[in-house]
Formats: sequence, C-alpha cells, structure tokens
Amino acid sequence: MSNYCKVLIVDDEALIRQGIKHYMNWEQEGFRIVGEAANGKEALALVGELRPHIVLTDLVMPVMDGEELTRQIKLRHPEIEVIVLSSFGDFDSVRATFQSGVRDYILKPKLETGHMLEVLKAAAAKIPELQAGGDAERRGPSVDAALERLLSGYGAEGARDELAAAFPHGAFCLLGADVRGRPNAKRLAAAIRERIEAELGNHAPAHRVAYRGLASEQAAALVLVNLDEQALGLLPIWARAMAGAPELAEAGSALVVGEPFAELARLESAYRDGLLRLMDAAFYLGGRKLLLHNELPEPAQAQEPFNLNRFTDLFKRERFDAAFDYVRAFMRAYRADYATDVFAFKSFLNNLMFNVAVLLGNMGYDARPLESKKYDYFKAIEEARSAEAASELLDAYVAEARACIAAKHEQAGNANMKRLLDYIHEHYAEPLNLTEMAKHFHFNPSYLSSYFSAHHNEGFVDYVHRVRLEKAEELLRAGEASISEISGLVGYSDHSYFCKVFKKHAGLSPSRYRQQALLDNGAKP
Repeated sequence: MSNYCKVLIVDDEALIRQGIKHYMNWEQEGFRIVGEAANGKEALALVGELRPHIVLTDLVMPVMDGEELTRQIKLRHPEIEVIVLSSFGDFDSVRATFQSGVRDYILKPKLETGHMLEVLKAAAAKIPELQAGGDAERRGPSVDAALERLLSGYGAEGARDELAAAFPHGAFCLLGADVRGRPNAKRLAAAIRERIEAELGNHAPAHRVAYRGLASEQAAALVLVNLDEQALGLLPIWARAMAGAPELAEAGSALVVGEPFAELARLESAYRDGLLRLMDAAFYLGGRKLLLHNELPEPAQAQEPFNLNRFTDLFKRERFDAAFDYVRAFMRAYRADYATDVFAFKSFLNNLMFNVAVLLGNMGYDARPLESKKYDYFKAIEEARSAEAASELLDAYVAEARACIAAKHEQAGNANMKRLLDYIHEHYAEPLNLTEMAKHFHFNPSYLSSYFSAHHNEGFVDYVHRVRLEKAEELLRAGEASISEISGLVGYSDHSYFCKVFKKHAGLSPSRYRQQALLDNGAKP
C-alpha cells in the first residue's frame, strides 16, 4: 500500500477509544486513525467528511448502535469496510451485521495487537484503492499523531526526529479558546484554530515561530506554538491582536494564553493543569477577550460549602425570602472564585433547581410549570458562556418558583395558615394543643382542626409532631444535650413516648440516630 489505510473508531466509551488509538504505532503498520465517534449518528457524519477506508465499531451504543450504523454505511458507502468489536454475548447482533456486509469482528475480551492487525490488514487487502502502489514501507508516526499521543498522556516513541524538525525552537506555549457547551462546538473550534494559525502566520516571523493546531477530547480550539526567546517576548502583543477575531466573538470565548514550557514531554500537563484551568477562569471572568496566564486577578477567599440542610429547612418553613436570599449571597461568592471547576458550578445550579421543584411539589405547591421547564434550563446552563449568564438563568428559575409560590398564597386562607404555622414553630416546645391554640387565635377548636387540615397537607397533630421531631434530629446531630434533655426541649414530657414517636418518624431510635450522625460526620460514636 502506497497510502495509509484510514480508520475511524466508534465506541461510546472514551477510554476504549483512547486505548485503541494508542494501542500500537498505527502509521508504522500502514494505518492512520483519522477520527473517532461516540455513537453511530456521530460516526455517519464523520464518514461523509473523512471518507475512511475502514470503520472499527462497537455494537452496543446509545443513539445509534453498531448494527444500524453498519446498514447505513453499506447503504451510502458500500466501498467502506466495517469491522465490529463485540462481546461474547453479542453473537446474534454480530450475525445480523454480517448480513449487512460487515467484513469481520474482533472480540473485546480477546483484543490484542497481533489479532487486531491481522484482521485490519485482511480488510485493507480487499480495498482496491490501497493496492495500486504496492507494499507499504515501514514508517514512524506522523507529527500530528505523535502530538496527539503526547496530549493524551502517552509517549511519542519513534517520532523524536520528526518532532525536533517540526519544532526547532526552545520554548513552547499553548493558545486556545473554550467552546464547551456551544452548539456546533466542533465547527467553532476548527474555525478559531484556523484563525489563530492564520494570525500567527501574519504576525510571527517564520524563522522564529512554528505552530500546529491540535485535536483534543475537550471542546476546545487548541494551537501549540514553538518560539525562540525573542518571539516568546512578543507573543502577548500578537495575542492582543488576535483576541478581536470574529470567530472568537461568535463563540463568545476569550483567547487564552498558557504558561510557556520547555519540553514537549510536558504537553499534557501544560494542557490539563494549565490551559484548561485558564479556560475555567475565563468562564468566571466574563467579558474578557484575552486571558494571559500571568495576568489573573487575586483569587477570591475560599467560602463555606452550600448548606443544603439550612436551605431546605428555610424552604419547609416557607421562609422563601430567606432561602432565596441565602442562595443569592452564596452565588455572589461562588462566582467570584475563578478556580472553581466549571462542570461543578453548572452541576450545582442544576441540582439546586431540581431540589426547588421537588420541595415545592412535596409541600403542596403546583410545581408543574417548573417541572416542565427544568430540562430547558439545564440545557441552557450547559450552553452558558459565562458564570454571569448561568447565574441569570438561576435568577429566572427562582422568579418562576416565586410565581408558583405566589399562586398558592393567593388562595384564600393562606395568610392565616402561615400565622398558624409560624406560631407552631415558635411554641413547639410548649404543651401545644388545639384548644390552647384556638383560644390564642379566637377560633372554635373543631373549626381550627378542620381549617388546618383543609389548608395544609398534614393534620394539626401530625404537623406538630413533625416540627418537634425535626428539631430533635437537629439537636441529636449537634451531639451536646442528652436524649432525655432533648425530649423536654422539643415538647415531650414523657421520655419513653418521645423515643417511640421518634423511631416511627426516623426509622431509628434517638440513640442510634445520634450514633449514625456522628459516624456520617467522621467522628467516633
């Protein structure tokens, strides 16, 4: 074969794709990995773009499985050979793919270099386009393949001479832009990468600078720059000129310039520990067109983690203003910490929205408007280009939650009901009963009982028990008062009766509950 045999890898597990890509020196054997996909739908789009000779695909995948992918490839591109990766239990599916035109299959549990090469070479031998030039010569990996291995944390054995020739200068630096969560992220990444390369060509003397666009697993535009000492000093100036590129504006991304490094062996750490963290910082430092590694502001002071128990307690007591004020104050501090992982930040917002909808639903509010829209909010947060934009989505969701709350509070009697609930929370430790409470609010006791049940999802007695027992849980977790003292503090004069109702409520005796709480907090009971 005078040309490389182009291979596309399709598997929903990223680790398996990485393992196959770096399983051997593909180019030395006459093959080149031209792309990868996580499911059949992605693979079909790449097949049309990359025109591989062989597709190496898993069978069991989401969206579109390997069986359907095989049918579609053979329907649209009958000249492409397909080899499936299967497990022992996939025999029926493998048989179906052979009916669609699969060339061969490889069992995943027996995946090893010799057998894989044998199968691939047998398939390549059937491709007329690859036979015209005779036998393939042994060759080392290309510069692009070697860089991809280095970026993924693998060595670049066999390519030292090629890398030295491609990058002759003493310093390296990564430039990039974050397009995670953007629609058409791959197109944006490619356009930004091409723009950076074009701008470097315009600004940088060719004898002082070499550069190469890199492909990454993350949705990022990435360019490796190799410079001599004089050009390294000019790089920030060139970067400021590049930062106004329209492709960056379309993506809403800042141009990020990482810390220089001296050896290509440090490429992976320069990317994962350097450039990706700067991209996270750019998410929080919104509005910037350029972010240099040595121009970050002073980091914010670390804050206490979000107290979900506090938020939930405020919510259950219908102290909604206090609950949402707590969220607002927490978000101000959270957004100020640009070292926060972006995925963790977005996950927090999603979890908070989910909890709000569940709490309101459990409390008898009509949370259907929130439930119907929450996935739209989740998607919008995933695509948010800055912490400010993501926070605005949370504000919008809170406004909708408040509308749900207001709708119920507009119903007749809710104002009075809130007064009753507040009174119980203030006097739960006292000998609280319907008669005394009715006298305080000038109600007939039987009417108060009916009124309470009609306007609340629990009866009076059940609600008083729950308030007392939730307070008891809090005191038990604090671990200071004795169980006998706690019984009296929450309104139970009979210690044994308190233990009985607590176990029914919590599923554990008070002493066992305290022991479990101490264990959960990492202390010894």
